Amino acid sequence: MPVPSPYPPVGFYFKVNIGTLTANGEGNFQEVSGLNFKFGVKEVPEGGENRFIHKFPVPAKYENLILKRGMLIGSPLITWAQTSVGQFSFKPVTVVINLMDETSAPIATWKLINAIPVGLNVSAFKAQENAIAVETLELSFDYFDKVK
Repeated sequence: MPVPSPYPPVGFYFKVNIGTLTANGEGNFQEVSGLNFKFGVKEVPEGGENRFIHKFPVPAKYENLILKRGMLIGSPLITWAQTSVGQFSFKPVTVVINLMDETSAPIATWKLINAIPVGLNVSAFKAQENAIAVETLELSFDYFDKVK
């Protein structure tokens, strides 16, 4: 059995696979965020008891996944997103996010089920700055599981 490292893993070495759409470097992103969920509470007052309200958990709410990277021309991933929104025809995909160690082996994996595009943003173009154009893709999904 491998001995756990005494140091937490770094957060800058990761890989993203979005269905079959991220071949040939398509899954290289500079930032991934949104691996969050939060349980809600349903409040139910009890008749005749005024000192408190019963609180019951409701199913979790998952935030949208946000993916940022330098803009790519002719990207199948962006074409999928634009086609989904433009034709209002959604083909859900599975997204796999791997956090890697220094030997390029995955040390943690998250699997997001039934992801669909819900937003696409291209950064502002500014003549006074020397910056690349960044595209931000926002995906909604049903839920995620930590696999490894």
